[in-house]
Amino acid sequence: MTVKVLHPGLLTTIQDLGRYGSQKYGVIVSGAMDSYSLRVANLLVGNDEGEGALEITLFGTTLYFEKDSLIAITGGDLLTTINGENAPMWRPILIRKGSILKFKSAIKGCRAYLAFAGGISTPKVMESKSTYLRAGIGGFQGRALQKEDTFECGKLNDLNHSLVQQLENLNGHFTWAVNYSALINLKSSQTIRVLKGTEFNRFDSKSQQTLFNEPYTITTQADRMGYRLEGNTLALSEPFELLSESVTYGTIQVPPNGQPIILMADRQTTGGYPKIGQIISADLPSLAQLQPTSTIQFKEVTHEEAIMELLKKEKIIDEIKMAIHYKRIY
Repeated sequence: MTVKVLHPGLLTTIQDLGRYGSQKYGVIVSGAMDSYSLRVANLLVGNDEGEGALEITLFGTTLYFEKDSLIAITGGDLLTTINGENAPMWRPILIRKGSILKFKSAIKGCRAYLAFAGGISTPKVMESKSTYLRAGIGGFQGRALQKEDTFECGKLNDLNHSLVQQLENLNGHFTWAVNYSALINLKSSQTIRVLKGTEFNRFDSKSQQTLFNEPYTITTQADRMGYRLEGNTLALSEPFELLSESVTYGTIQVPPNGQPIILMADRQTTGGYPKIGQIISADLPSLAQLQPTSTIQFKEVTHEEAIMELLKKEKIIDEIKMAIHYKRIY
């Protein structure tokens, strides 16, 4: 099955769950910004949940399907249409040969995920299909999709075929859809839970209180590498020398200007700014759906609470798996 790019949109890349095991060589993890939406999209079409899919940012992506295809769209609502008609989200869709799929503009959220039955036929680099733009590896020739690009989807498995057969007997999509509300938050103002960072106690008491009591706004300097925030400045109690050390997705660094930076999926592997906080893993997908000008209120939680929240989200994923399996059988 061949898909042709009529318009690449703002930024459209192939992503999976990331490139693990190579940070010691300076190679970033990358991967989907909203991993929950990626996983569910793949489950909906019968793929392994970590298969590569398209991550579509904000608006503009337009695709032409040269053959019938089984797809699923999850994540942010980018006012998606199929041949001008609203496309259903969070459910399997059988899209017909000659159809045009368009992501017009973001209504809620920031990133949509488009999974194809059989996955996207692109080679893995260091065990991942994820696009690492700055290094030019992975994904589609190591870059974002461009106009006139074409890509193939992988071979269908038995589950993919079974879904296609069921949808042939319907109007191209099921009447049911996954309820994502307990999994990701698409509101433009969010409370994001945070652990104290390794240098939290190096900040003065006012800054420590400010972090958890005052809102911050995501500036227009926000991309897959990081979100620069704007709000009350944060200051160290006294200057100190900090050697570069490891950072991860969700690390909150504070540069000399006192305005926090949240490191995202394409962050560097090490950083030299003081780390005042670490966003919990369970909230990273919701964070990824915030657009520039969105507001964030940080809330302190304990390590135990962070683990419990992650386990809750994984339980929801397991429940979604079971529900999808039930719908496929019955």
